Amino acid sequence: METAIAKAGALIEALDYIREFRGRIVVVKLGGSVLDDASLHKEMLKDIAFMATVGMQPIIVHGGGKAITRAMNQAGIEPVWVQGRRYTDERTLRIVEHTLVRAINEPICETLASLGCKPMGLHSLSSCVLFAETLRLEGENGRKLDVGLVGQVTSVNAQLLTTLCAAGTVPVIASVAKDRAGGNLNVNADSAAGKVAAQVVAEKLVVVSDTHGIRTNIEDPDSWVSSLNEQQIQEMIAAGIITDAMFPKVEACLTALAAGVKKAHIIDGRIAHSLLLEIYTEKGIGTQIIRS
Repeated sequence: METAIAKAGALIEALDYIREFRGRIVVVKLGGSVLDDASLHKEMLKDIAFMATVGMQPIIVHGGGKAITRAMNQAGIEPVWVQGRRYTDERTLRIVEHTLVRAINEPICETLASLGCKPMGLHSLSSCVLFAETLRLEGENGRKLDVGLVGQVTSVNAQLLTTLCAAGTVPVIASVAKDRAGGNLNVNADSAAGKVAAQVVAEKLVVVSDTHGIRTNIEDPDSWVSSLNEQQIQEMIAAGIITDAMFPKVEACLTALAAGVKKAHIIDGRIAHSLLLEIYTEKGIGTQIIRS
């Protein structure tokens, strides 16, 4: 009886949030262990199916860095990194594209369909909604560093995405973009998600990863912060607290907020139902970032 009462209480707590977010777009970026662990993967997609069932309009953006590295190793290619970016030549790009589409995007769509959703895979082998220009990184003395066929997302087909969402379809976007000439570019999935959220002016951006939000001290798990604003984030970046793998996630959140997205969240996908807990409960479970 107590378990049943607790479940009923959770549903009542979620009711106001369900009403508030009904008909609103929420962009969910999937990464980390969620893409590699079959059980985590299925549970996260159940959360997204729940969101769609109660009237929210989820858009999924995914990467697949670990799977790409494994595929490269199997092909006898040693990954080369330039300032944290994977150097991408033609052969690497073919592996990236095949892995993202065949090994990740298509299984996500199949699982969502089995859960009663209407997914649509959007990628370089079907309808691509990401458009980019070649990325050149800043090196020493202002020199530009070549990272090959790597892009920075400049625009998104927001009209197609909003049309699909309004029709009850769940867009599933792989992080490969088209350039002006129609070629493909490997793009950072966090950055792509931030741009998607910005251009559809989503209600929320949720970045799902392997970290329980943002810490004020990277070495201290207890220094996790539940809520930060843009100014506090900029101060943490300037102080060197937000660096490395966390930086593109935070940058994506700031991109979304600057375009009018109300809140962005960074959550740990290894925690059961972390997506629903962050959106539909009072306390949440990760770090939310709000406008100053």
